[in-house]
Amino acid sequence: MNGESSRPGKVPARASGNLPRLRELAALFLKLGAISFGGPAAHIALIEEEVVRKREWMTRQQFLDMLGAANLIPGPTSTEIAINVGFVRAGWTGLCIAGASFILPAALITGAFAWIYVRLGTLSQATSVLAGIKPAVIAVIAIAIWRLGKTAVRDAGLAALGVVALAAFLLRINPIAILFVGGALGMLARHASQLRAAGTVILFPRFAQLAQRASWRSLGIFTLVSAAAAPTATRPSLARIALFFLKVGAVLYGGGYVLLAFLDQGLVHQHAWLTEQQLLDAVAIGQFTPGPVLSTATFIGYILGGAPGAAVATLAIFLPSFFYVSLLAPVLFRLRQSPWMAAFLDSVNVCALALMVGVTIRLATDALRGWPAWVIAMTALAVLLRWKLNPAWVVLGGGIAGLLLASLR
Repeated sequence: MNGESSRPGKVPARASGNLPRLRELAALFLKLGAISFGGPAAHIALIEEEVVRKREWMTRQQFLDMLGAANLIPGPTSTEIAINVGFVRAGWTGLCIAGASFILPAALITGAFAWIYVRLGTLSQATSVLAGIKPAVIAVIAIAIWRLGKTAVRDAGLAALGVVALAAFLLRINPIAILFVGGALGMLARHASQLRAAGTVILFPRFAQLAQRASWRSLGIFTLVSAAAAPTATRPSLARIALFFLKVGAVLYGGGYVLLAFLDQGLVHQHAWLTEQQLLDAVAIGQFTPGPVLSTATFIGYILGGAPGAAVATLAIFLPSFFYVSLLAPVLFRLRQSPWMAAFLDSVNVCALALMVGVTIRLATDALRGWPAWVIAMTALAVLLRWKLNPAWVVLGGGIAGLLLASLR
């Protein structure tokens, strides 16, 4: 533990006088943002190791409460935990410093890959590497779906809800509507016996009511704006890029992989700003680089609008996370105590899993063309099932395999 003696989890009243803590937060989360390969679960494990075991900034129970609460609000869970840690350690300024420091390395690294991709993506070597990365990414996502599904699908009712959600996605129903309607249906079904026994609607706690109303308003705004926006095959303006990613960041439940469903539906099928191949390339780079998976927005923003597009997309998709954590930080640890909100979250998680399945099916049709792609995908799947290997190494191996197979042809 560092030299400052303070009770774990105590929130400073103000940031003045906290410059050593702010520098410590910046150094820690810049480091974690640069080395955190392996997806949200790996990020969370690294953060827990640093702030609970090594530095003792908070207790393990406080960290678990923070993790559970972060799952109740939209946005990337690991990034929101970093933001929360900053708030607990150094107040509102710490909140901003920790979140920005965790995001910055991933955004810079992904932006560099986007620059290389735009200039070299048409060369045979780069195409061969990406042809090998894509099947490996499909295997990584499939393993993530399997592991998350074992936790998320707790009973037959949730399994049925997931099947319905998958069917709705394949019918091209708005993913946001699937998440919120599915969450509401699952929540009501979980408490149906209570509703019948009471003969009336049971009131939510005040904070749960506010959260639900905000979610439905966000859904309404997203739907109206999406309906008003005409599809376009040309490069969009910076304002349209910002608006799209701001809407996604404001209502994204289920972690980084669910982002694929929103991007596939909005960028490929609705606006036609990207092709399926470009989206899969963006996902591959997002898997290969460290930090939040949502830094995929940086890559896409660069493709759509160069460096300004990358900056706008990155700021827009992460901004809602800072807003939600700032708004709900004083009550976050109490949210999980609501049985209604817990039921809503369980249902949303199953629907999010169904979206992951749906988008993986779509991406696989583009990635698994020809026997070399199938060999890489099956090998990656076997490696991930047999050994607890960091997915980044599997993706790198897929790229090398794609290059080698191309040289043999």
